[in-house]
Amino acid sequence: MIILHTARLRLEPITTQHLDGLHEMDRLPEVMRYISGEPASLEQTKAWVARVQRCWAAWGTSWWAFIDPASGRVAGAGCIQHGRTTPNLPDDLQTLRTNPLEIGWRLHPDFWGKGLATEAALRMAAFAFDDLAAPELIANRDPNNKASERVMQRLGMHYRGMEPWYGVPCATHVLSRKAWLLGAGAASASQITPANSGS
Repeated sequence: MIILHTARLRLEPITTQHLDGLHEMDRLPEVMRYISGEPASLEQTKAWVARVQRCWAAWGTSWWAFIDPASGRVAGAGCIQHGRTTPNLPDDLQTLRTNPLEIGWRLHPDFWGKGLATEAALRMAAFAFDDLAAPELIANRDPNNKASERVMQRLGMHYRGMEPWYGVPCATHVLSRKAWLLGAGAASASQITPANSGS
């Protein structure tokens, strides 16, 4: 599993050691407003961590915990994962490998308004295009989630329309590898990524 770094964050593949910090974030209504619509219980967070670990084992990519090095706190979480149209993961995760890679993120409110979502998203996108050779990345959001839309725009993504993902209609954005390499995204990622970015 790959640890990523930005100028202000350490992105660690999610394990049970991140459970408390993740739940501290996911139990907040304002964090889950556009995700599930309701705060997550500790049991729900545990189950989600277990699913994430399955995905890491199957794909070599999934969700990272965003760690604030100064405090050691979980500042957020983000992913490069294979998207799916159904609400639940299938038993055989390899069946999702033909689906496009998806980028996603969320932050604890204590870390909102600092540009950290964009910083982490740029690093994860660089991982998807440079390490995984993704031909494109998609991102899905609730149509009312304007904050995520702004991050998607900063990545250079364009709106493709309303599409069914995870069993619900989502506003879907897309970024091709060519657009990433030709656009500002790759250059911005190189500026916010320390030299020792992988381990």
